[in-house]
Formats: sequence, C-alpha cells, structure tokens
Amino acid sequence: MRQVFTGARLFDGRQLREGKVLLVEDGVVHAIADLGSAMAGAFGGEKIALSGGILSPGFLDLQVNGGDGIMLDGTADIEKIRRICAAHARLGATGILPTLITDTPQATQAVIAAGVAAARNKVPGFLGLHLEGPHLDPRRKGAHDPALIRAMQDADLDQLCRAAADLPVLLVTLAPQAVTLEQISSLVRAGVIVSLGHTDSTASEAKAAFAAGARCVTHLFNAMSQLGNREPGMVGAALDCDVHAGLIADGVHVAPEGLRIALAAKQGAGLYLVSDAMAAAGTDVTEFMLGDRRILRRDGRLTLEDGTLAGADICLPRSVRYLVETVGAPLELALAMATSRPAACISASGRLGTFAAGRNADIVHLTDDLELSAVWVAGVQVSN
Repeated sequence: MRQVFTGARLFDGRQLREGKVLLVEDGVVHAIADLGSAMAGAFGGEKIALSGGILSPGFLDLQVNGGDGIMLDGTADIEKIRRICAAHARLGATGILPTLITDTPQATQAVIAAGVAAARNKVPGFLGLHLEGPHLDPRRKGAHDPALIRAMQDADLDQLCRAAADLPVLLVTLAPQAVTLEQISSLVRAGVIVSLGHTDSTASEAKAAFAAGARCVTHLFNAMSQLGNREPGMVGAALDCDVHAGLIADGVHVAPEGLRIALAAKQGAGLYLVSDAMAAAGTDVTEFMLGDRRILRRDGRLTLEDGTLAGADICLPRSVRYLVETVGAPLELALAMATSRPAACISASGRLGTFAAGRNADIVHLTDDLELSAVWVAGVQVSN
C-alpha cells in the first residue's frame, strides 16, 4: 500500500521544508519528494490531502508515568504497557519510555520483566523503560514516597545492568548522593543511560557524576538544587555542561523566563521535551491513586493533597505550542525538541525522530495553530 501525504509543510526532524510530499509504502517511509511530481500524478496510491499545517515525525516522550487511567507500577504487564503506549500515540507521542516512579525492589523487577516482554513482542511505541528512582536524594523527593528512597546496593546495580542487556533502552534517574561514581560508571558500561535528578547536588558533585558517565538531567529545574551566584547547583551544572536535559513545558513546572534562559544558555543543544504524564493522560478523570496517595487534577495541574506537584497534565503537542507561543522558541527548535532531540538523547538518531527511508511511518499532523490534528502509526491513522 502506498500513501502520498500532501498539503502540509514537512518538518523532517531538523527543518521545515516547503513544497514537499511524504511517500509511505506498507507503513514505512519511502521518500520525501517534490510536490510538483505528486501533482503530476507521478506517484500512485492513496492521496492524503491535508489542509495546511505541519507534518512531523511522531513525537518521542522519554518520561511517561502512565496513561489511559493506569500508572506504571508493580502490577505492570505487557497489556498495561500496550495500553499506555496506545494512549500516548493518540496524543501524538508515537514512541515513549514508560516510567516507574520510586517503588519497591519487587515492583522494579515486575516492571523490568513487563518491559522485556513488551520489547520481545514489539509493542508499538515501546522504546524501553525509564526508572526514576528509587536511588534519589530525599531532600528533593518531590512526589516520590520518601519511605522508598534508598541508596544503591550491589543487588540493585546487578539488576539494572542485567535489565540494560534485555531492553532496547534503559534510562535511570538517580541522585549522586545515592550512588558512588564507580556505580555510575558501571551502569554506563552496561549500556544504561544515567540521568541526574531529584538531587540537592552542588555543581561540582553533578560535574563529577557527568565525568563518570551520566549524560542527562531529568526535568531540568524541578526537584533539584537551583542556580545561585556562588553555588550554581544542579541547574547551573546542566546549563554549563554538554549534557541532555528534559523540560516540562506546561506553564506550571517552569516559568517561561526559566525556559528562555535554558534555551539561551545551551543554544538549544541537548534540550528536549517531556510530558511527565500520569494515569490521567488520555482520560477525563479528575483524580487517581499514586500508590496509597490521592492525586488531584485541577486547572491543568496534578498534585498530591498537600499541593505538591505530582507529574504534569500535558502532552507533547501542547508543549510545542507553549514553547512557540508563550516562550517564543523558534518553531523548528520546538519541533526538534519533541522528535530528533529526544532520539539523540537515547542514541536512537539512526532509527527515530526524523523522516528517512526505511523508518516506520509514525507521523503527527499539527494544524497551523499547532493543535494536534491526526496521528499515524506505521501508516495507520490512530487519532484525528
């Protein structure tokens, strides 16, 4: 089956291209061609004529705690992962890292087993796992259960190294206070992507962790030591070093001024968008449970009953729009932060985040005002 997408500007993962069409064959990208050839009838197949807007590679979300009414937790199995992936595909993220928030060793093992099964069964949209904790700094716990936060032990290290061998991607968020530099190096050698987060680190402590192999920062600005004039903290280290960093662009977690400062400091390099979505994603529920704690959904915010932020109530298309319309980011940069930038973070630029021949036809269509219009997964429309 051949599909010819016409009528929209084409974002190829790096730049917007005018006067082009996207050719898809049997669910796989075949080529980007000139509009004139398509109009002349050079290409057969189904013509998908779009009324303006932007056609982009499917968005990639590296921090997704849940969706479709469920959280990723110790009850995880392949079907729950399938549901979470499908829910986010309908919201524009055709590739995700389902994310486990700090939990018990047993829950961690259950999620790893479910993730391995999802990978072996090629669940659409499943890129791997993100384990956010439990090896964090309790001083910056955020919504994580402090009773479950703990230092990394040898058994934890062995578990993570084994998991990295069985998963396509394993990203682990940890705090330098909860691990040794040698443990970070061991994780990196095993193929784990180590991200720093939920930490009250000094800039020098963070930079030592980067030198040991950590190369990412989880939800920059949130749950970490802030930029000071004499102590730059975790934020300062992230902005000063050549590392990747996720950003929650929802108007709640980071002020627009903070986002502009991050974009200016890093010249956009390494920054990518995350939703930090919870069970509410893709539903109209107004509350749900995180373990034994109630999460409230009010006015675009997700909070514990004491007001502590507990994830975000946003999807990546809305984040792109917020970056462009409120923060003033260039459109190409905002789109790259949802496509090619997260792909680079997980060393997947060779297979994700751009339109290239032979890649799955995972496609997002945005209207001219950057609202989500339609989503295709492997050439099959799943949302409109």
